[in-house]
Amino acid sequence: MKIAIFAREIDKRWHDKLTFIINSLSYRGAELIFYAPFYKRAIGFHKLAIPASALFHSYEDMDPETDIFLSLGGDGTLLESLTYIRDRGIPVAGINFGRLGFLTTADSEPSHYWIERLINKDYKTEKRSLLKLSSGSYLNGLYPYALNEVSVQRQDPSMLSVTLKIDGAELPPYWSDGMVIATPTGSTAYSLSLGGPIMIPASKAVIVAPIAPHNLNIRPLVVSDESIIEVTVTSRRAGAVLSLDNRSVIVSSGEKFMVSKAEFDLNFISLSSNNFIEALKEKLFWGEDRRNT
Repeated sequence: MKIAIFAREIDKRWHDKLTFIINSLSYRGAELIFYAPFYKRAIGFHKLAIPASALFHSYEDMDPETDIFLSLGGDGTLLESLTYIRDRGIPVAGINFGRLGFLTTADSEPSHYWIERLINKDYKTEKRSLLKLSSGSYLNGLYPYALNEVSVQRQDPSMLSVTLKIDGAELPPYWSDGMVIATPTGSTAYSLSLGGPIMIPASKAVIVAPIAPHNLNIRPLVVSDESIIEVTVTSRRAGAVLSLDNRSVIVSSGEKFMVSKAEFDLNFISLSSNNFIEALKEKLFWGEDRRNT
């Protein structure tokens, strides 16, 4: 089994956990390939004899025959994993070294449980839908897909005027700090803080949520994930910040772009019958009421 190890930064306090994971996978016969910048920063001190061919820098030089993409970190690290996996269908497992880790598969505490299950392929995969951004302007190399959300926000204190078209039907423009278009996976992220609903990952819908609208009649919308959403943003002064998950670019006032469902999904590894519901209860404290304890 070939496993890609990806991480951005691992705190020195987690040295023992990292060593345990690497040694446990290697002991069970896994062929490990490492994200090169991480290997040079953090893995080097383990003194592992890893050939140069076992390193990858980007989507282009990562072995397409990789069986599992292992993301070590938090939700942000897992979101970045998309830019390396893209449309290859490689299952991704997030191991939480971060704070919340809502999207992750398992915790980083030393345990043979999840390692054995990965090696034995004793897991199921969940397909998570993605968003695709289409724009007529140059996006400075920004990978045009998002797992959580596409958002546009003001660049300075001035509000933005946002105009939306859903499948060609135009909604009244409104002034706000911006707007978010979220997948079901992203419904527990930025959209949640905007009053958007929580959606089960398998839902065939997306959320369109305004950011601080200066209008009492504007509320989040839930639309079909087959819809084409066209967005135009204008500002009185500067441009706006266009983001796909944790990647951003500055766009000019008057920019128009379209968001639609991507033509491929991201495969999430799950070790439980309903990892999402468990995460709602354990990490977001869904329905917790001290009166019932």
